[in-house]
Amino acid sequence: MIRRLIRSDTGSTAAEFGMVLPLLIMFLLGTIDVGRFLWTCNRAEKAVQMGTRYAVATDLVPAGLASYNFATPGTGAILQGNPVPASAFGGATCQSVSGTVTCTCYTGATCPNLGTANTTAFNNVVARMQAFYPGLTASNVVITYDNVGLGYSGDPNSSDVAPLVTVKLTGLTFAPMLFSFFQNATVSLPAFSSALTMEDGIGNSAE
Repeated sequence: MIRRLIRSDTGSTAAEFGMVLPLLIMFLLGTIDVGRFLWTCNRAEKAVQMGTRYAVATDLVPAGLASYNFATPGTGAILQGNPVPASAFGGATCQSVSGTVTCTCYTGATCPNLGTANTTAFNNVVARMQAFYPGLTASNVVITYDNVGLGYSGDPNSSDVAPLVTVKLTGLTFAPMLFSFFQNATVSLPAFSSALTMEDGIGNSAE
């Protein structure tokens, strides 16, 4: 009886399947996670593209830059019709910190008075991006304005500077299903960015 029990291979298939099953599940979840990761990156990339498209066709976030006349007589005045050099505007960054939108000049650069940030313009860009990546928040969005020599001093119709506008997404994370076995760990996504030259700088809607 004991000898027969030792030689019996009844249930060996189930035992082998039980040993392999965890590996199969991990492989399946890993495959699904790769697809989810690529889809998430694609959504983030599309969000920055559409956010940038919206930002260049609507109001500038640094409201002071939108209304500043570099040709106004006084110290540093630039002859009307001339391009605004980097020495007069070196670039600015706008972001939301603890719910407050602020715009600051690049470190070491010179800027006119950027004034109070246009919070509505910033939030409109964020809302446009959320249509493509619902999980992002205002704190994930950074908008920069770089002087690339376009526009001219004393422009009566719009901002004297037509900056290169870059919209960035930072601080995003991805939660693989496979990691649910390891206390719901997450993976940090890379930063995403897109840039276009300012087209209008006035208005609150973009086609």
